[in-house]
Amino acid sequence: MTLSTSKNGSAVTETYINDALQADLSTLVESALAQAKSRGASSAEAAAHASRGFSVTVRLGDVETIEHNRDKSLGITVFFGDHSGSASTSDFSPQAVRDTVQAACSIARYTAEDPFGGLADKEQMATRILDLDLHHPWDLTVPQAIEVAQSCEQVARDSDKRIINSEGATLSSHEGIEVYANSHGFLAGQRSSRHSLGCAVVGQDDRGMQRDQWYSVARRAQDLDLAETVGAQAAQRTLRRLDARQLSTRKAPVVFEAPIASSVLGHLGAAIQGSNLYRKASFLVDHQGKQLFAPHVQIHENPHICRGLGSSAYDNEGVTTHPRDLVTDGILQGYLLDSYSARKLGLQSTGNAGGVHNMIIKPGEDNLSGLLAAMGTGLLITELIGFGVNILTGDYSRGAAGFWVENGEIQHPVDEITVAGKLQDMFQGIIKVGQDVDIRKNIRTGSLLIDNLTIAGS
Repeated sequence: MTLSTSKNGSAVTETYINDALQADLSTLVESALAQAKSRGASSAEAAAHASRGFSVTVRLGDVETIEHNRDKSLGITVFFGDHSGSASTSDFSPQAVRDTVQAACSIARYTAEDPFGGLADKEQMATRILDLDLHHPWDLTVPQAIEVAQSCEQVARDSDKRIINSEGATLSSHEGIEVYANSHGFLAGQRSSRHSLGCAVVGQDDRGMQRDQWYSVARRAQDLDLAETVGAQAAQRTLRRLDARQLSTRKAPVVFEAPIASSVLGHLGAAIQGSNLYRKASFLVDHQGKQLFAPHVQIHENPHICRGLGSSAYDNEGVTTHPRDLVTDGILQGYLLDSYSARKLGLQSTGNAGGVHNMIIKPGEDNLSGLLAAMGTGLLITELIGFGVNILTGDYSRGAAGFWVENGEIQHPVDEITVAGKLQDMFQGIIKVGQDVDIRKNIRTGSLLIDNLTIAGS
C-alpha cells in the first residue's frame, strides 16, 4: 500500500499526541507537585502518561483480532525527609488527583526511613532536551492494516507447498507521551511512536513440522520492512529448519545469530544493573575496571540515536543521558545506575533509571558467512527457548535450535538441544562480532562467535 507523507517523510495524520495534550499533562503534574508541597512534602516527583494504538492479527487470510487501546496514568512519589510514599491513578479529574496525592502522603507516614531515597541530584537534571525524532504517528486505518497483514501472511503461505499452516501476521501501531516533573523545577515531555509487523508460519516435511517467524519494528512506518519482505523471510526461516536432527552431547564453538545475540549482551546489562549490584545479586559485583571480554570487544551506550528504539534525552528521574563507553578494550568501564542504586554504592547516577539506552557492541568486518567460516565446525544458534540464566552465579543454560556447521558450511538443522556455560567464560570467549547488526531492539549487535560451549543433545 502507499502511504501519504509530509515533507519530512512522516505519515500525515491528525495525531492524538500534540502540543495541547502535552500542555494538559504538564499542568496536571505541576498541580500534583503543588499539592504535595502544600501537604508538607519536602520534595516530590510526578509523571503523567497517555498513549493510544491498535493492532490487527490475521490468520489463514481471515481477521482474527482487532485490538484498540487508549491508556493514561498519573503517578506521584512524595518524600517527607527520608520517608516516601507513592500512589497512582488513571483518573485525571481534580478530585482524583487530590486523592492520589493524599494517598501518597499517607503512605509516607508509615514507611521506614531510607537515607538513600529521594530525587536524583539537582545538578544532574537535563537542562537541554534533545529532539531525537522519536514521534512518527502512522495515518493507517484498520482496513488498511488488515490489508497489509493479509499481504504479509499470503506471501509466506504461497512461498512453498511445505508451508502448511500459519500462526498469523500482526500489524501494530502505537504512540504515546510521558511528562515528568519534580521539585527541582524539572519539567519535560517525551513523545514517541512504535510500529511493527510480524508473521509466523509452520512448515512440514517427512521428519515433522517446524515453525519460525520474522518481524520488523521502527519508530517511523516508512522504516518498516515491506510486508512482502517480512512474509518471505518468515517462510524462508521456517523452511530452512525442516529436516532437523538432534546432536550428541559435545563441546563446540557457537555462533549466536544477530537477532538472538542481543540476549547475551542483555545478561551483561542485568549483571551491571545497580539494583543487582547493591544487593550483591550479580556475578559482576566490584568488577568495574576489570577485564571481562577479550581486548577487541568495545561496548558503547548511545542514548541519542535519532529514532533509536532505546533513545532518550533523559532518564525516568530527569537525569541527562550521555553517550559513554561501557566496555573499552574488554575492560568494564561502568555500571547502569539510577540515583537510588548509585547512593547505595557510593557513586553517581549514570542516567539509567528505566534501563539501558541503546547498548551497542562494535561490529567486526565479517558477515554471518564469514563468522561461520572462522568457526569451521560448530553450532549456529537461531532460536533460544526458555530462560535458565542465573545472574548471581553466571550459570547459563538454555534450550536452542539452529544448524550444525562443518568446514564453514551449514550441514543440517538441529533442534531439541541445550547450550550451557558460564557467562564469565562466554564474555571472555567472544572471538568475533559480525557486521550483520540487528537494530530492532535497544541492544544492537551483530552475530557473535563464542568459543567452547557445552551442547547437550541426545
